[in-house]
Amino acid sequence: MKEKQNNRLKWLTVRVSEAEYAAIQKQFKQTTERKLSAYVRKILLGKPMIKEVRNASLQEIIAVLARMQKDLNGLTNNYNQMIHKLHITDTKTELKAWIERYEKEKQMLFLHIETISSYIGKTSEKWLQ
Repeated sequence: MKEKQNNRLKWLTVRVSEAEYAAIQKQFKQTTERKLSAYVRKILLGKPMIKEVRNASLQEIIAVLARMQKDLNGLTNNYNQMIHKLHITDTKTELKAWIERYEKEKQMLFLHIETISSYIGKTSEKWLQ
C-alpha cells in the first residue's frame, strides 16, 4: 500500500538580520541536512539532528562532480538542438554551418570528458591512499 504523501501547504515566513542569517547558515553547514528548510523545520519541531558527520572531502568531490554534470547537461542540450537543426536543414550552406558548429561542440565535449576523467583519476588516487 502506498504511504500517504505529506504535502506541506502552509508557509511560515521569518525575517532575520544578516548576522542572524549568517549564524543560521554556519550552524546549518555543521549538520548532515542538505536543505535549509529541512534544517529549520527540524529545529522548530524539536526533532533530533546529526551534527558534524559530513565527510568534508566527499562533500567537495560531490560539489565538483555536480558542476561537471551541469556542464555536461548543457553540452548534451546543445547537441540535441544541433541534431534537431540538422533534421530541418535543407541547403548546403546550412549543412556546412551545421558541420562546423558540430565540430566545435564535439571538441568541447571531448575536453569536458577528458577533464572529468582526469578529475576522477586524481580523486581515486587520493581516496585510495
